[in-house]
Amino acid sequence: MHFKYPDARRDESRIDDYHGTKLSDPYTWLEDPDSEETKAFVEAQNLLTMPFLEKCAVGKKFHQKLTEVYDYPKFSCPYKKENKFFYFHNKGLQNQSVLYIQDSLEGESRIFFDPNLLSEDGTIALCMARVSEDCTYFAYGLSESGSDWVTINFKTVEEQKDFPETLERVKFSCLAWTHDSKGIFYNCYPKNESKADGTETTTNINQKLYYHVIGTSQSEDILVAEFPDHPKWCSSAQVSDDGRYVVLSIREGCEPVNRLWYCDLQQLPNGITGILPWVKLIDNFDAQYSYITNEDNIFTFRTNLLSPRYRLININVHKPEPSNWITLIPEHEKDVLDFAACVNNNFLLVDYMHDVKDVLHLYDLKTGKFLKNLPLDVGTISGISCKKKHTDFFYKFTSFTTPGIIFHCDLTSDILEPTVFKEVPIKGINPADYQTIQVFYPSKDGTKIPMFLVHAKGIKMDGSHPVFLYGYGGFNHSIQPSYNVANLLFVRHLNGILAIANIRGGGEYGQTWHKAGCLGNKQNCFDDFQCAAEYLISQGYTTPSKLAINGASNGGLLVAACVNQKTELYGCAVAEVGVMDMLKFHKFTIGHAWTTDYGCSEDEEQFEWLIKYSPLHNIPKTPHAPYPAMLLLTADHDDRVVPLHSLKYIATLQHYVGNHPEQKKPLLIRIDTKSGHGAGKPTAKVIEEESHIFSFIAETLRLSWRD
Repeated sequence: MHFKYPDARRDESRIDDYHGTKLSDPYTWLEDPDSEETKAFVEAQNLLTMPFLEKCAVGKKFHQKLTEVYDYPKFSCPYKKENKFFYFHNKGLQNQSVLYIQDSLEGESRIFFDPNLLSEDGTIALCMARVSEDCTYFAYGLSESGSDWVTINFKTVEEQKDFPETLERVKFSCLAWTHDSKGIFYNCYPKNESKADGTETTTNINQKLYYHVIGTSQSEDILVAEFPDHPKWCSSAQVSDDGRYVVLSIREGCEPVNRLWYCDLQQLPNGITGILPWVKLIDNFDAQYSYITNEDNIFTFRTNLLSPRYRLININVHKPEPSNWITLIPEHEKDVLDFAACVNNNFLLVDYMHDVKDVLHLYDLKTGKFLKNLPLDVGTISGISCKKKHTDFFYKFTSFTTPGIIFHCDLTSDILEPTVFKEVPIKGINPADYQTIQVFYPSKDGTKIPMFLVHAKGIKMDGSHPVFLYGYGGFNHSIQPSYNVANLLFVRHLNGILAIANIRGGGEYGQTWHKAGCLGNKQNCFDDFQCAAEYLISQGYTTPSKLAINGASNGGLLVAACVNQKTELYGCAVAEVGVMDMLKFHKFTIGHAWTTDYGCSEDEEQFEWLIKYSPLHNIPKTPHAPYPAMLLLTADHDDRVVPLHSLKYIATLQHYVGNHPEQKKPLLIRIDTKSGHGAGKPTAKVIEEESHIFSFIAETLRLSWRD
């Protein structure tokens, strides 16, 4: 069938000059989210897309079943403050998880903070929560409609008494109480004429670090760090385990490197009164340093300095010269040291990623000696709760077929064995019916790429199965096993196979793996993903007509670029909140931070990298083959990857490809309202969105529902 796509004005007069290369940008007008023309375009697209999605054959069944199996209890690890425990819990279909408090692990729990009371539709989310060290005060950040902008509020823990002050223009912020509970460090952006409601596109620069004293107005907050000569720098403050130091991490982009400064709060006789006297321990962007703990002046950091898979080092801040640094736990020959935390004063809880699967160990803090392995199944540590002064810790394990098991380990016990603290029951799906395997397939240059496959046991390799292939490949972010009931319904009721390709650009094997997929090496990501598809076809799992690909954010870029490059390889492509205009992304909101992964078109050499794969600029004017069915998703309050990326891409795609006589499959975009990049999305919207995605896949791949 042919689709009648909305007419979108093309302004052919808009020409941009990139180092002598002149490029037309006819849909520049879609960069203004507030214009009547943009609003009309959005409305016209939704009037085409939403009826199609609502009429998909399996849509109602998928939505009904997803609602049913999503209705299972969800818990976070408990975290302890003084003699009280806090944890998040969702009974099943609540739009937002609720924060509970109890006086002991065995005590009766009661609701402490319920975000569901703040809005009828669940679009106000609790995105930050910090209890002061003495458990007197509670600081919490609220976000509306999925925006990255946050408003900080305060209340007492015991009486639940609200404080009048709020902290505004907070974004990408830390939230760190000083141990005297007098105040909190946070980041915000300066006030200007631009709006800050999540629908703006203006760039985010000149972030500052403030100290807020509880009970005072934000106008009285104390500026403690700013970087006027470096407007793109962002910072994050952390108070040391002993409460004596504030440790400042400074970043310029998304590359895992940072400067690290600190301030000894004991050296401030009058307290915090202005810009802190920072000691610049690390004052370059050569490597990443993450504070783990300190014993007086001996600080332990996780770093990738000369160790792309990370190691732990000790630095004596009284003898800060690199020649005095000591390696506490060396870099592993293959596994990535993913995180470390101190517990019970003398222990280090260290998580390694071994072929994308988590392995948990205990080490001695003083000597770095290995003490014990904590057994795990094939999966991921999705949550951990511990403090140096506590004698026990909690961690949460998840996998593709396990929604969550929370373990508790008491380090004062004679037998250091974790026990199951809480196991989440599984609803509507029997894990025993499915198997998870990991394969390693060759990419274009011969590099072996890991990929997880989840499918029913005993399937035949006859090419009959639809495959849902997911990828990301960027920003040092690792895609590990996780529980997603929508994915499992695709496997269970659409006879499908879930495939997760751990392509380069991520952090699955440390910095080397990351750097092999960014900047001038970005094409490796696309090659890796295309080779995953070719492997699945060659091994008899599926055929191109039954292969759906999916990715979000950087993964949305991945999907669109791969469709442009190998159109015939896929039957369906779903690109969520993707970065589509690689020549302009750095000009909007926080896009400038991504240049560490992508490069920037203002640099001539980097422009040559970007123009080769930018999804917007590589849609063929005369398509050589029909495109797969495509569904783009974006949202009006996505102030991270702003909607203009997807709007300009779909307008161009429909103009050149959609009007081609051989293009029979739909090229659609779904633009949600009161939603953002993804964080804080209410359960009702999650269920609706997942139902639309898999209904679209089933409809365009001609899949039938199986009970």
